Amino acid sequence: MTGASVASSYQDAMRVVFSSAISGKAWFATLAAVLAFVQVTTAARMWGHIRNVVRLEVPQVRRIHRWSGRLALLFTLPVVFHCTTILGFQSTDARVLVHSVVGSFLYGVFAAKMVAIKKHDFPGWVIPVLGGSVSAGLVILWATSSYWYFTEVRFGL
Repeated sequence: MTGASVASSYQDAMRVVFSSAISGKAWFATLAAVLAFVQVTTAARMWGHIRNVVRLEVPQVRRIHRWSGRLALLFTLPVVFHCTTILGFQSTDARVLVHSVVGSFLYGVFAAKMVAIKKHDFPGWVIPVLGGSVSAGLVILWATSSYWYFTEVRFGL
């Protein structure tokens, strides 16, 4: 399959639900950004903060944290596919450049977080910093793509 046919197949699949592939990308990124908020909230609760706000017990919060992270990662997959295989790294203006640079680093930071979770010999601040960086990266990516799309191009499916 050639690159053009992969892109065409991807765009056809996205148009089954959305008006365009870009619209689908914006909505998937929005879902991932919402789940990033869930990630930050549940992480804060697991680390002993916001007990009065999130009144769930830690084992329940851990499950929510893990599943919201898995879903956030899943929702980013069509987005990263579209960005890397169809659009590629671009620097046409400041918004696009910031988006491309942050997007290029996001999965590396995510991988570092997964390594830090499995190895328990890192300082206690490493996981919160990496997790916060992943969440901040998702929010920056959302702001430089989905927010821009919804406010400048079109809001809707």
